[in-house]
Amino acid sequence: MVRSLWTAASGMIAQQTNVDNIANNLANVNTVGYKTETMEFKSLLYQNIQSKTTSANGDAKPTGAQVGLGVRNSSISQIFTQGQFTASESTTAFAISGKGFFSVQGGDGQPYYTRNGNFQFSLANNGGNMLCTTDGLPVLDTTGKPIILDSKYVTSNITITGDGTLCYPDESNNPAPIGITIGVYQFANPGGLEKKGDTLFGQTAASGAPLNEATSTNLEKSKVVQGYLEASNVQVVDEMVNMIVAQRAYELNSKAITTTDEMMQQANNLR
Repeated sequence: MVRSLWTAASGMIAQQTNVDNIANNLANVNTVGYKTETMEFKSLLYQNIQSKTTSANGDAKPTGAQVGLGVRNSSISQIFTQGQFTASESTTAFAISGKGFFSVQGGDGQPYYTRNGNFQFSLANNGGNMLCTTDGLPVLDTTGKPIILDSKYVTSNITITGDGTLCYPDESNNPAPIGITIGVYQFANPGGLEKKGDTLFGQTAASGAPLNEATSTNLEKSKVVQGYLEASNVQVVDEMVNMIVAQRAYELNSKAITTTDEMMQQANNLR
């Protein structure tokens, strides 16, 4: 019975983490570029009560008897399905259709990756206009350098092509490339990326090295769309159902603890 106390307690702890994860998904339902997270569980060690021995007649028993010792959270997986596109009046709002990620330069100088294309232009140190995130992190081009435009460009007239190439009206008022392309990168295992917060991801050994769509020929190219943002892919109905299931599982584990306590109390009252 003491075993059941700790087993049920492990279930309550695991379900509490599950509810925390669901709450985080619901809290980010309106976060641009957010990807929903799912909880994975795994069973703990098993204790042998009876091994595969022989019966009284000498016949081998086909199975033994093992009892589990609870559950724990094994991982929190990121689901990188495409979110819906929402229209934006900003000329620096970009959405990616495909598997790619934008690359930005973090405060530590290292590149990080995001699906949040809510960018804007700000003044650079050299007097030009730098494309950056709302937190001021520079957006990187296909060569890994910050995108900085000369001050002669009117940023509201900047347009992009499907591959992220920046264009500016020429003498005939037709969009002409200016030699800068927004960097778009893919990963062999995006689920292995390390979450850094602010919808940013960091490269890890599990994710593999970033694959530059501009230089990699064996990739299915993504499309960059101007005037749209990728909304969160959180499905509110699914999360509410998951929360109900997690709550009921938490209640059942607490009921197991109460039942074990009552059984121990009955055993203590035996004469």
